[in-house]
Amino acid sequence: MKTSWRSASLVATATAVLALTTACGQENGAQSAGSQNVGSTAAPGAFGSVATTPGNGYGADSTTAPSASANGQSAGALAVAENAKLGKIVTDSAGFTLYRFDQDTAEPPKSSCDGDCAKTWPPVPAEGASVASGIDKSLLGEVTRSDGTKQLTIAGWPMYRFAKDTKAGDVNGEGVKGAWFATAPTGKKAAVSDLPGLSVRNDAKLGPIVVDKNGMTVYRFLKDKAWPEPVSNCTGACLEKWPVVAPVSAEDTKGVKKKGLMGFTRPDGAKQMTINCWPIYTFSGDKAPGETNGQGVGGTWYAVSPDGKPVGASK
Repeated sequence: MKTSWRSASLVATATAVLALTTACGQENGAQSAGSQNVGSTAAPGAFGSVATTPGNGYGADSTTAPSASANGQSAGALAVAENAKLGKIVTDSAGFTLYRFDQDTAEPPKSSCDGDCAKTWPPVPAEGASVASGIDKSLLGEVTRSDGTKQLTIAGWPMYRFAKDTKAGDVNGEGVKGAWFATAPTGKKAAVSDLPGLSVRNDAKLGPIVVDKNGMTVYRFLKDKAWPEPVSNCTGACLEKWPVVAPVSAEDTKGVKKKGLMGFTRPDGAKQMTINCWPIYTFSGDKAPGETNGQGVGGTWYAVSPDGKPVGASK
């Protein structure tokens, strides 16, 4: 997934910081273009016993019965869903996640998942697949499998469902055997690493909150100050639990209020980012993107809204 946010230079960052410094104190509160039909170049059993051995590199397990809702059905109108840990992922019309396999190829398109592998990872039929929104129609294609059936491809990569995904939104196949990954709308592996420096995630409990480039929740400390200039009162051991968010340029943000969006130098010499002039942090207790374990800690730490306010804090 191409990102323009990362192209901002250090000079641009410095310029943005300089331009926004005066804001504090002025306000109080507030791959391929498409795949092609190709014949299979791998005969059944070409990978020997590896393809039929439970727990092999494909993640296949002969004792696992494929989910009836995921086996052999048309994908229908493909859609793009937001996943807290993975960002944007492709789903079928029923909301089931579509996966890609590292041992396949996209140029030319080729599926390497047959036999028991295909029972655990049912190939998505090409017939009947279309796009609803968020996916370039030209990326859709098909590949002829070893059994002669046509499998859907996105940007050349063959698409699969996972038998252990039993309901819409499940991503149980993500990272299996280090070879299976949810698919991004571009056909690449879904990853929150494609996020800008700061962006907004819609949390199921807290609503719109700010996250960093890794998808980790951003927090505010109520004992800090924003006016007439940013002041962090989290020092020493506090910083081990609440690491500071390093400055990013205004161009490397999405959905966050621009006024008061700046970096400042702490007394310890470290650089820290602010939103609406308030210093921001992440929480060491959050181990994965989408977690909000720091919310309300000590009655002083809260997730940050796009305008810099502490979400859920008592007024």
